[in-house]
Amino acid sequence: MAAKVACVGLTILDILGRPVERIPPGGGLEFIDEIRLTVAGTAAGTVIDMAKLGVDSMLVGAVGDDEKGRFVLATLRGFGVDVSAMQTVPGVPTSATILNVRPNGDRPALHQRGASDHFTLTDRLLQDIAGCRIVHVGGNGLLRRFDGAPTAQLLAAAKAAGATTTYDLLAPGPEVLADLESYLPNIDYFMPAMEEAAEICGLSDPDAIADFFLDRGAGACVFKWGAKGSFFATHSERQRIPALKIDVVDTTGCGDGYCAGFVSGLIDGLAPLDACARGTAAAALVATGLGSDAGIVDLAHLEAFRQSAETLDA
Repeated sequence: MAAKVACVGLTILDILGRPVERIPPGGGLEFIDEIRLTVAGTAAGTVIDMAKLGVDSMLVGAVGDDEKGRFVLATLRGFGVDVSAMQTVPGVPTSATILNVRPNGDRPALHQRGASDHFTLTDRLLQDIAGCRIVHVGGNGLLRRFDGAPTAQLLAAAKAAGATTTYDLLAPGPEVLADLESYLPNIDYFMPAMEEAAEICGLSDPDAIADFFLDRGAGACVFKWGAKGSFFATHSERQRIPALKIDVVDTTGCGDGYCAGFVSGLIDGLAPLDACARGTAAAALVATGLGSDAGIVDLAHLEAFRQSAETLDA
C-alpha cells in the first residue's frame, strides 16, 4: 500500500552550529554551545516533520554512496519514513550544508551540491507515488536533473492519479518562472516564501503576487511570510494567518515545518485555513531549537502549543 504522502525532491545533510558570532581568524578556535547533524531540504526536512506529526510518508530523492548518505537514510528510517524509493548515486557526495547560526537566528550557509543534482525521474518513481493522497514536491534550485520538464511530468502524473499536489522551492534562479508556468496548472497549493514569490514575479503587493501565480494555474497560494505569518489566497479568498510568539533560536527549516504542518492538516481533513494555522504552529516550534527537525514532538504537542501560544503582531 502506498504511503499517504510522498515528499519528492531536495535531500540534504545539514551540519549546524550555534551561536556563531564570528569565524576566528587564521587557525583560531571559538567555542559554541551546540552542534547538530540533521536531515534537511525542501523534501527531506518536510518528510521528517510529517513523520513526527504521525503522517504515513515516503521520501523520494537521492543521496550519495557515502557516510553522509548512510546517516541520512538511517535517520529517515528511525523516524519511520519509507525510503524504498530513494536513489543512491555512486561516486557522488550527498548534498550537504554547513550552517553557522547567529545569535539572532540568521543562518549563513555553505553548501556542497551533490546527489540531489543527480536525482532523476524514472518510471519506477511514478509507480512509487501512485496511490499517494498528497504529493509534495520540494524543487527548483538544487535539483539540476529534476527541475524543469521532469518536475512538470511528475506533477501532471500525480494529478492524473487523483493526488492533491503541494509545491515548495528553494533558491529560485532566473529560469524558475519558465519552469513554474509548466508546473502551476498541476499544483493545488503553491507554497514558496513571500520573498521568493515576489522575486520571481517582480511584484511587491501580496494580492498582486497571488494573482500572478493564480492566473497561471495554481489552485491556491500559501506564502510563508516570516514574522508576518503566512498568506493564503485563491481567486475568491484572501487571508493573512499571523505568526506565533516564540523565542527564536534558529530559523533553519521553518518553511519545511510549515509545509509539514499544512500537509498534515490536509491529510486530517482540515479546511485550508485551519491547515495553515497548523503549519504556522509547526514553523514556530521548529524555530525554538537548532535544525529543521527541532521543536516538533508530535501532533498532540503541536496542537497544545497552537492553542496556548499568543499571536505576533507584525
